[in-house]
Amino acid sequence: MAELPDHDAALTETCLESKTIHQGPFLTLKCDTVRLPDGKHATREYVQHPGAVMVIPLFDDGRVLLESQYRYPMGKVMVEYPAGKLDPNEGALACAIRELREETGYTAREYVYLTRIHPIISYSTEFIDIYLARGLTEGERKLDEGEFLELFTASVPEVSEWVRTGKITDVKTVIGTFWLEKILSGAWPMAEPE
Repeated sequence: MAELPDHDAALTETCLESKTIHQGPFLTLKCDTVRLPDGKHATREYVQHPGAVMVIPLFDDGRVLLESQYRYPMGKVMVEYPAGKLDPNEGALACAIRELREETGYTAREYVYLTRIHPIISYSTEFIDIYLARGLTEGERKLDEGEFLELFTASVPEVSEWVRTGKITDVKTVIGTFWLEKILSGAWPMAEPE
């Protein structure tokens, strides 16, 4: 397999000064002055994010569990897999287990780590660890205060078609569906459960 070229030394920017513009309960807006590789200075505005997880709940019959949730910045209801931000000092697997239970009521016999994505690399530190959950058992969900969502199931081909036709545009769900298709087809191996 080919190795990625290493351009770090030629492209790295160095922070000279960092200012917090806004500190909210969830996100922090920063404005940094950096030294560019050519020695000039520039400003970088970005959002510090604590990180998140997404869980793809896969039923034994091959269907997946999805949720519809109003996303205020988009101004509409979006379809996505269960997900949520990491609490302070919380590991990704613990967060995945918690979010699946809270948002859907389901628990899983096994969780398989798939990958980490960085959905907004130009202006956010956010990362999302993606897990596949299998061996699902239904229970009682415990939504956070102010959280409203509806659950439904679909086949993987249905979800793929909704992605293809632009009915699902949430990037983590698009990427998670791509990974799921690769694993189910046998094109990509699946790691051992955690």
